[in-house]
Amino acid sequence: MRKNPLLIILGPTASGKTKLAVELAAALGGEVISADSRQVYTGMDIGTGKDLNEYHYQGKEVPYHLIDIRKAGEQYNVNEFKDDFFEVYQEISSRGNVPVLCGGTGMYIHSLLQKQDFTSVPVDKALRERLAHFDIQQLRQLLSDFPEELVSHADHSSHKRLIRAMEIAEYLKDHTLETRERPAFSPVVIGLTSTIEERRKRIARRLSSRLDSGLIAEVANLLNDGIPRETIEFYGLEYKFISLYLHNDLTLEELKDRLLIAINQFAKRQMTFFRKMEKDGVKIHWYDINEDREEIKNSIIKIIDL
Repeated sequence: MRKNPLLIILGPTASGKTKLAVELAAALGGEVISADSRQVYTGMDIGTGKDLNEYHYQGKEVPYHLIDIRKAGEQYNVNEFKDDFFEVYQEISSRGNVPVLCGGTGMYIHSLLQKQDFTSVPVDKALRERLAHFDIQQLRQLLSDFPEELVSHADHSSHKRLIRAMEIAEYLKDHTLETRERPAFSPVVIGLTSTIEERRKRIARRLSSRLDSGLIAEVANLLNDGIPRETIEFYGLEYKFISLYLHNDLTLEELKDRLLIAINQFAKRQMTFFRKMEKDGVKIHWYDINEDREEIKNSIIKIIDL
């Protein structure tokens, strides 16, 4: 097996990432590290797909990490994820086990592979509020006024990323980024994909199952525990739309229809981000989720053994 291995399983929502990651971890003597920005929160279980029963495979319990490490309502960001990841990565490696990173939060995964120091730049709320109502062309013009050395990193593709680029540029005017030494790893990146039609079917089935399993009650409990409505809705997707329903802003049918559309749109954005990762030089070995499961696992094991 390669030195300092890191097996990464990514893919859009409802593609079966966790199941495959657990099976591979069991086969390789590994432990799973979650790369999901919402599974870090306690009490957010059904809506985030935090099915801890999946970590039991063929009578074995596969260890997992970075799940339930924050209380719902607290803040968590990509820089905190990086710190937590490298701490856990070292622990797993020191035991002689294989770290298996699994999740759909592409920004988290990409930040590890690109070794980006900009994630440590803090949020500037005043700047974000000031720029919130600018359109994308205005933001691009404002960004062009900065010295090139401060914005060479900038992604011009979206409103959010342009504002973040200016946030970083403003910070770099008066600060120097501290480069931190991180453990080296040799990544193998596996992507799960399917036809759009298949993806939509899987998303619809899973949403129906989650609603039947008490998803609405889960969100109601979070609100009853005193977590502000705006915080719940900030978590997006299931939490946002169910909060709207619970506050009588949507009917049950509107909730189901709009949430299904939103999850499909989210899956599309995930795939767009993964393709961007490839453009940035990340090699992703793609597998169709409908291929034979054993063949997929055997193929991946051969890759990581190279």
